[in-house]
Amino acid sequence: MDSIYTPTATAAPNTKEITMEIPTFLRIYKDGTIERLQESPMVPPTLEDPTTATSSKDVVISNNPLISARLYLPKLTPTHENNLNKVPILVYFHGGGFFFESAFSQLHHKYTNLFVSVTHVLVVSVEYRLAPETPLPAAYDDCWEALKWVARNKTEAWLMKHGDLNRVFIGGDSAGANIVHSMAMRAGVEALPCGVKVYGAFVSHPYFYGSKAIGSEAVAGHEESVSFVVWNFVYPSAPGGVDNPMINPLVHGASGLAGIGCCKLLVCTAERDELRDRAILYYEAVKESGWQGEVELFQVEDEDHVFHIHHPQTENAFKMLKRFADFLRN
Repeated sequence: MDSIYTPTATAAPNTKEITMEIPTFLRIYKDGTIERLQESPMVPPTLEDPTTATSSKDVVISNNPLISARLYLPKLTPTHENNLNKVPILVYFHGGGFFFESAFSQLHHKYTNLFVSVTHVLVVSVEYRLAPETPLPAAYDDCWEALKWVARNKTEAWLMKHGDLNRVFIGGDSAGANIVHSMAMRAGVEALPCGVKVYGAFVSHPYFYGSKAIGSEAVAGHEESVSFVVWNFVYPSAPGGVDNPMINPLVHGASGLAGIGCCKLLVCTAERDELRDRAILYYEAVKESGWQGEVELFQVEDEDHVFHIHHPQTENAFKMLKRFADFLRN
């Protein structure tokens, strides 16, 4: 099957001078070379995954700028093949701090195959542009373009034949969950093409932060924390820095959460996630905002940030998958 992905090259050890580093994640060298230290290798789509029976293919959403996606389709019953019962559409945004990982990576491909087989939805996993090559807010714009592409698409066979445009969801993990919040707020004030609306959204282990430590966050060294440093790295021109509403949706002056542009919202977190308190505070703020939709909180005990992506076969990961399935199908 045709693919847009580019195979990952094996890099030789780099002995050049380092000018900027996010330890364990990224190095930038004096000659401008960027080395991502935790990237999963790229893999092609599969017509029918041998483990999950999920099929996938790559599509181009825009050529300028280049935005693409990997579509995932569950194994369909004869009823679905006869077009009598279309499946929900999930537009998914991967995590990776806005500067690494990919919709085409082995890590996310394996997880999304399993996700689709359990939830039985059609997934559009968006390949948005990354910092530092393309700093924020480009990723937000790319993801909005992808959402519009889904809404107005009249030519993509899987979407046309099997996707239910009355049940369009958005979802993401970590930085992807941050994007989900931005898309949901934008959908509250800006119409999608063809009258399509976002029905629901899930924010899983969302990357939210702020200039003041909250909850269990350490006060000492707060400005040196990875979450603080990463935001200033991926969006150096952000008005307000780490108190920009894109990263701190509860900051004074941010758009009211009552304007979230969907009907239902699921907030997921994990007990040992260092961003947990931000997710819980976000959930509580939405609940108290006067928003007319339904909001739920789902927390998994004794687990860390995005554990379900890295260890999808564990019992707790399956608990999350079942919760996602209930949210997307009911």
